Amino acid sequence: MPISADRFEEIDNDEGQPRPETNAARILEFLEERASEAFTQTEIAEATEVKRGSVGPTLVRLRERARVDHRGQYWRISDHGRSVDAATNHTSEVAASHEETPFEYDEWQEYAVDPREQRE
Repeated sequence: MPISADRFEEIDNDEGQPRPETNAARILEFLEERASEAFTQTEIAEATEVKRGSVGPTLVRLRERARVDHRGQYWRISDHGRSVDAATNHTSEVAASHEETPFEYDEWQEYAVDPREQRE
């Protein structure tokens, strides 16, 4: 059955954060809270209450998305993932701060460059 374009845009394409309460979200939350440590699949399963048989495939998907790192039997949150999360949070905070103050067009106009005037 077809869906509207608006509904299509709302569909998560799994590129961002996992949906809350999913195995991936539980595992990432656990690893993020312990970013200075690495854990085995068994330790992750016991700590997160994610079924042991689901931990491995979930970690592999998270590794493919550069959210976790894997060495030997151990897994940890990826530095890349932490950097992406920090950048996303910063962007959200900056956007929110700009929404609180109105845009000052006259102030902006003073520094604006008209590209038509910059042609050679």
